[in-house]
Amino acid sequence: MDHPPGYDVAAMGTEAVRLLVLWMAGWINARQLGVIDFLREENRVLREQLGGRHLRFTDDQRRRLAVKGRTVGRRRLGEFAGLVTPDTILRWYRELIARKYDGSARRRTGRPTVAIDIEQLVVRMARENPTWGYTRLVGALDNLGHQIGRNTIKRVLRRHGLEPAPARGKRMSWKTFLRTHLGEVAAADFFSVEVLTLTGLVRYLVLFVIDLQTRRVQIGGVVRQAYGAWMTQVARNLTDGVDGF
Repeated sequence: MDHPPGYDVAAMGTEAVRLLVLWMAGWINARQLGVIDFLREENRVLREQLGGRHLRFTDDQRRRLAVKGRTVGRRRLGEFAGLVTPDTILRWYRELIARKYDGSARRRTGRPTVAIDIEQLVVRMARENPTWGYTRLVGALDNLGHQIGRNTIKRVLRRHGLEPAPARGKRMSWKTFLRTHLGEVAAADFFSVEVLTLTGLVRYLVLFVIDLQTRRVQIGGVVRQAYGAWMTQVARNLTDGVDGF
């Protein structure tokens, strides 16, 4: 078939496809809006049936609403006359994250921990009396009415970086070491960030370094699971002679 001069068959075909795609998108969007409008009206009817009574949700129902609601976002949640407020749904989401890493149910019974004030007393007595060993500290605490065993004192001093006697009186304390080398020492640690993905909540680890003198913080990297080669490369980046932290 002959076509008029300047007639581009390929361009006309592309335009037809574009119009078809636009028409399909508009049709799908209209159907989605219709479904959303129906769900809104259904929620209104349900709330009228409740008559102001509060619904009781199971833990599984709260979890499902929290995950879906977090994906939708607070602003769009506010556009719906839902069964619960957006603030409630997002609060359930925060509780879901906290519950994921709550290890209280897995804790085992064991020896009771030392009270904070007693632990501080043990540390102060050890620092003020560097020649006192574990047995001497046990006796001194017993005179004050505190019954604490040698192994407990040993764990407390180790937790605070204090050496046993007589080395405690001969070596530089950690506090003195930091004060002496302030400006040359940095501390590093991880903190976790929860990310909502298509597969659910995923925890990412963020490695950060802080200069102890200036309190300046540098992010070393973000990773799902830290491993040796990754840590080595982060160390190279942080200690680089030109761009390092």
